[in-house]
Amino acid sequence: MELWRKEAQQLRKAMQSRPTIDMARGVLMAVFSCSPEAAWEILVTVSQHSNTKLHEVAEAVVDTTTRQEPLPEEFQQYLAAASAVRRRG
Repeated sequence: MELWRKEAQQLRKAMQSRPTIDMARGVLMAVFSCSPEAAWEILVTVSQHSNTKLHEVAEAVVDTTTRQEPLPEEFQQYLAAASAVRRRG
């Protein structure tokens, strides 16, 4: 029973963060002229290398456009590296 509760909680959290993740993918697609899949890979790469939850990376990317807040320096570095790898690949 506890396992199901935990799974339901995780699903609710995923559903809440999905729109932000989709918006971040759109921003990356526009900035890097890439496909939805490539934008997803960039987000995942930044998340993994910065040891930051994916939805937090997505929120930071969206905030750079909607609130005109600067992207954290660490994310900038990982984003640049991830997009460079994508371009070479």
